[in-house]
Amino acid sequence: MGRIIKEIEIEGKPGIALFDTGSIHTYIRTQFLLEVPKRTIMKPYRVALGGREIQVKELCVVLGKIEGLEFDAEAVPIDEIGRADGYELDAIIGALTMEKWEIKIDPKNQELDLEGLRRREFTEF
Repeated sequence: MGRIIKEIEIEGKPGIALFDTGSIHTYIRTQFLLEVPKRTIMKPYRVALGGREIQVKELCVVLGKIEGLEFDAEAVPIDEIGRADGYELDAIIGALTMEKWEIKIDPKNQELDLEGLRRREFTEF
């Protein structure tokens, strides 16, 4: 079993993303978000990420594509994420984004199930 790391598009630019169900939030490197409006949150909070602690002060809505399929995500801007399996990561796609778009992971085969993103029909209630 391995991690699922895929090339995606973030605000029109190619990037490398780790799909991580163990991460609640989605994190995007700030270099992709220079022109994206950010919202300061009222009460900053701390999260542990990659063996270090960061303070979350801002959120933004990011537009992206996975295998040509469009999605949006509320993301935490971060200067640097780090490396995984030999890749320099530009994003961590967290559980809230995957749940929103019904993205499922298959760690055994290192694949994504993007059927929910393809279908783009959701039951809200």
